[in-house]
Amino acid sequence: MSIFEYNGSALVAMVGKNCFAIASDRRLGVQLQTIATDFQRISKIHDKLFIGLSGLATDSQTLYQRLVFRHKLYRLREERDMKPETFASLVSAILYEKRFGPYFCQPVIAGLGDDDKPFICTMDAIGAKELAKDFVVAGTASESLYGACESMFKPDMEAEELFETISQALLSSVDRDCLSGWGGHVYVVTPTEVKERILKGRMD
Repeated sequence: MSIFEYNGSALVAMVGKNCFAIASDRRLGVQLQTIATDFQRISKIHDKLFIGLSGLATDSQTLYQRLVFRHKLYRLREERDMKPETFASLVSAILYEKRFGPYFCQPVIAGLGDDDKPFICTMDAIGAKELAKDFVVAGTASESLYGACESMFKPDMEAEELFETISQALLSSVDRDCLSGWGGHVYVVTPTEVKERILKGRMD
């Protein structure tokens, strides 16, 4: 078993019309044993920027603390919030810095940039970025997420339709993966508001 699959995870971010959604499962396990069913994988950096960290849970928490620290320093110096593109470069640099003993994380970054244009990207454990115009996925359920998102995604969805689509994609995908699941956590972010919802999924 790969170290990335040790805790199990499912993450997906999707782009809509001047909005984006980012969703994750809620299971924290040690291989096939479930430890917690309310684990938080998605974190807010600021009102228009979110990061989800799949992979090894301990490394995810360590990396998140470093990212918050770096963002606070940036805010003190620049007196503004970081753009999503800048933040993606920061995450990439932090991961690449540790390339010989990496953080076993696969981050998914989603944010609203200039003119409220949605930006999503994912990267591997050593910071190689993968940018997308429609959706990005990560975690142990990534293969089934690719299939579900590929068939369900439509361009320029409004916030409510985007929520339905990403939720259905997540719930149907985690049913095909025994290391992730136990409900979902969805954030839908528009220029004016952030909606957070908890999904109920199969509890097995």
